Amino acid sequence: MTAPPRVLTVAGSDSGGGAGIQADLKTMLALGTHGMSVLTAVTAQNSLGVQGAWEVPVEAVRAQYRSVVDDIGVQAVKTGMLASAELVETVAELLAGTDAPAVVDPVGVSKHGDALLAASALDSVRTKLLPAATVATPNLDEVAELTGVHVESEDDLRRAAAAVLAYGPRWVVIKGGHLAGDAVDLLTDGSEEYWLRAPRHDNRHTHGTGCTLASAIACGLAKGRSVPEAVTAAKEYVTGAIAAGFALGGGIGPVDHGWAFRSGTA
Repeated sequence: MTAPPRVLTVAGSDSGGGAGIQADLKTMLALGTHGMSVLTAVTAQNSLGVQGAWEVPVEAVRAQYRSVVDDIGVQAVKTGMLASAELVETVAELLAGTDAPAVVDPVGVSKHGDALLAASALDSVRTKLLPAATVATPNLDEVAELTGVHVESEDDLRRAAAAVLAYGPRWVVIKGGHLAGDAVDLLTDGSEEYWLRAPRHDNRHTHGTGCTLASAIACGLAKGRSVPEAVTAAKEYVTGAIAAGFALGGGIGPVDHGWAFRSGTA
């Protein structure tokens, strides 16, 4: 039997299972790939927020990465929570030495507004991590942190994309989910543009949306799809997962990674 495409996530753990490594691996399974993981941080997290976070030592992150890549190999890598400048720079170095596309989700804060990246690490994200990205997937808050560009309407998305691309990723997806109206994202490499629209679902249970989108893009790239094809398919997948998101605990519940199985589209 032939092994499925192999996708590696380098990210933090979410003890509540809604985001982070857990969301990544669920997405990878749902999309027919073999998910592998490098744990960068452990969080105490639930539907109400992040109660604590602890970084994994750099040498442990490096050892996990080399263990997987040197034996099993990867066809795409996705990064999430990296927490500190030292971890950002270590992961950027590892990505630069890996012959596989990289999807960088520059995680800055959780769904609940809890900081997941030290302020001192922002410059390392700009100068080390983003240049190693095949696709970067910042949301509007992350765009503002990284570039100073504040997006108030769709008209600002091009300006935001240009500001992120200036740091060196080949493509960027500016996620406009926080704007009013339809959920619109802009995918561009500075010359080609793709506007990805989806109806906005009246569902507050959206924990893990960003992790899920970035992981789904990595799955598409691992299958040999072009960046526009991978991002378009990922947008469709995450839209379905948001629509099926469910209540869990007393706060914001997770998106549903299994929706495609039940709908027969997986």
